[in-house]
Amino acid sequence: MQIRLDSKRALVTGSTGGIGLAIATGLARCGATVIINGRKQARVDDAISKLKQSVPDAEVRGVAADLGTAEGCKALTDAEPRVDILVNNLGLFGPHDFYDIPDDEWQKFFDVNVMSGVRLSRHYTPAMVDAGWGRVIFLSSESGLNIPADMIHYGFTKTANLSISRGLAKRLAGTGVTVNAVLPGPTLSEGVEDMLRDGQQKSDKSMEEFAADFVMSERPSSIIQRAATVEEVANMVVYTASTLSSATSGAALRVDGGVVDTIA
Repeated sequence: MQIRLDSKRALVTGSTGGIGLAIATGLARCGATVIINGRKQARVDDAISKLKQSVPDAEVRGVAADLGTAEGCKALTDAEPRVDILVNNLGLFGPHDFYDIPDDEWQKFFDVNVMSGVRLSRHYTPAMVDAGWGRVIFLSSESGLNIPADMIHYGFTKTANLSISRGLAKRLAGTGVTVNAVLPGPTLSEGVEDMLRDGQQKSDKSMEEFAADFVMSERPSSIIQRAATVEEVANMVVYTASTLSSATSGAALRVDGGVVDTIA
């Protein structure tokens, strides 16, 4: 089975590192023209350089814009008015006790994790419908189903991603545009490494070993009993973005290592 995305334009939000950059790299390997996004131009430029090191013949460009605001979303859509594949990957996370989260932090998580995808999907999907083909993918999380007690504000945004992706898939029924959510579990992204680094450095274990211990402590239902790699998550997204996934829409596709204890 070969995945080819030649002539397709793909936008991956929040793609200057971690899962987002892995997704962008995977799409580029399949021949898509890839648009990198981040808030800072220097980070965007660095991500483009890294991607080109991995995929020397990649067609890649970037737009620096803060998608946590309506103005930032407009700046991006003005710069790149049309895409065939939209990956709503941008997201904030981090442990914070419920009683210590102020209103503005709830709003920030909602604006970045939810409204960025809403605004971009609202802009890009009409042209996809006109073309009779398109892919919209929301990066949700197993935390959208298994709400973490120490990240309730994060979990609620990831549940919202599931609701929006399912509803938008139904809204676009029969158009040739599919909408799906991908749900990573604990993944050894740059952000997770940063979160674990202090503890890992105090241990005698590698980051991978320390992350595996963290997974079994915090997500003991994990079947793979380790953190996923960013490439493993990206593989699911690349398939979902491809022509091969044409019968998959309105789905919640888990790459959670079996953390969510369900057979459905």
